[in-house]
Amino acid sequence: MAAPLGAVVSKVHMLSTSDHASVVSLNLFVALLCACIVIGHLLEENRWMNESITALLIGLCTGVVILLTTGMKSSHLLVFSEDLFFIYLLPPIIFNAGFQVKKKRFFQNFITIMLFGAIGTLISCAIITLGVSQIFKRLDVGSLDIGDYLAIGAIFAATDSVCTLQILNQDETPLLYSLVFGEGVVNDATSVVLFNAIQSFDISNINHRIALQFVGSFSYLFISSTMLGVLAGLLSAYIIKKLYFGRHSTDREVALMMLMAYLSYMLAELFYLSGILTVFFCGIVMSHYTWHNVTESSRVTTKHAFATLSFVAEIFIFVYVGMDALDIEKWRFVSDSPGTSVAVSSVFLVLVLAGRAAFVFPLSFISNLMKKTQNEKISFREQVIIWWAGLMRGAVSMALAYNKFTSSGHTHLRGNALMITSTITVVLFSTMVFGLMTKPLIRLLLPHQKQATSSVSSDQMSSSIFYGPRSPKSATLPLLGPPQVSDGELDNLHVIQSRGLRALLTTPVHTVHYYWRWFDDSFMRPVFGGRGFVPFAPGSPTDRSLHGGAR
Repeated sequence: MAAPLGAVVSKVHMLSTSDHASVVSLNLFVALLCACIVIGHLLEENRWMNESITALLIGLCTGVVILLTTGMKSSHLLVFSEDLFFIYLLPPIIFNAGFQVKKKRFFQNFITIMLFGAIGTLISCAIITLGVSQIFKRLDVGSLDIGDYLAIGAIFAATDSVCTLQILNQDETPLLYSLVFGEGVVNDATSVVLFNAIQSFDISNINHRIALQFVGSFSYLFISSTMLGVLAGLLSAYIIKKLYFGRHSTDREVALMMLMAYLSYMLAELFYLSGILTVFFCGIVMSHYTWHNVTESSRVTTKHAFATLSFVAEIFIFVYVGMDALDIEKWRFVSDSPGTSVAVSSVFLVLVLAGRAAFVFPLSFISNLMKKTQNEKISFREQVIIWWAGLMRGAVSMALAYNKFTSSGHTHLRGNALMITSTITVVLFSTMVFGLMTKPLIRLLLPHQKQATSSVSSDQMSSSIFYGPRSPKSATLPLLGPPQVSDGELDNLHVIQSRGLRALLTTPVHTVHYYWRWFDDSFMRPVFGGRGFVPFAPGSPTDRSLHGGAR
């Protein structure tokens, strides 16, 4: 009897020790997040540093300390998990990007954004795949097949334009900011969809039929994911408009918006679609309809709540990546051949540079051919900044590499460990070196670009590190339409109706905007609410004004 009792006591002790270790890890991680926020604020005006680099450096320094205190056994508090990244950290970041995007600018440049984000990503992936398939045969990197090469192409085609977005001012360079921001979101979605499509197909025996199936699967994922996000956003708008949650509790409005947004992402993952595209377009639709259906207090709450969740998730990711970069388990596999590791990392960097240049400048030329005015065209200096903005690699590349070359964050194959350590090296080098050079480069190419000062309002400064625009005021703007056209001027565009196809070809933005506004005002807003819909809530300013008018 004593033996079983002792075993139970021992097991309870082990569980309590494990729980205590988890509590210690979480305490330290939260303290690191607080340190990142404070230090990032102090370095706001620094010429070289930005918040993402600060968080990455803090993660690296913490990893070194843990590595030394554990006798070179471990460098991190948590093991990098692509599930943690894709399920918990990425959704609030992408949703906030869609929720706070300046929709008029985004859709005005939609064709160019899709050229860069979708076609450009495919070109970059193809160049990286061809490069590694030829060069790696001459290096001792283990046995890799065509599926591995394609996966590597998708992994390193995923960009991270964080450093550039932190510095650009969308009010002074709206076209450039819109292109860099929009491409960043579409690029991540395209890379993940492409990676998943590669994983689901047997690429070893590729032929014309498999190639057509691959293209069809890619198109289906792209379109279905977008439609699911739109439907989820419209459903949330309809429910909140019809049920008037604000009559009893604004908390329910906020909670429903958050849960519906997250539900759209999880439904996409459930049906093997792209959660990134789904939650991004869900955010756009929610900001156009749902946000206007809630009470004024809920509008303020949701705007700052979404931005805060995104901000914390982004810092968490950079600290997480920094700590995991020193994972001694993976580096031991490649310690016997440091030359090969350096060569592989160098190949990746060169191919990233070449793949980026191969589509930015040609596609910019094509985009400029479709523009009529000089202000709408992308100048060469802006093309250089767009090229530079996509050179950094971040957490999406890390997560995809871990998904492909590890099992639960661990690997016991030298070739897989080499791919992981090389990915870590590229992420660190590109973020640190390219990121540090971003501010001086933009100041050189755009001397008129002004730095944000402390006089900027807190609303404008609640930007997302990954994608989020600096001004969430866009939630009050129409979904489509050029900035030059006001609501009053739209009444004078009735001549477009008589032009038909000719108007669509000569002034596509104005024409599409006109018909969209007509369709939105006639059919969508009466059902789903939106701008102009003022919900009634007892005790709200609306309620007081109504009672004051009655008296």
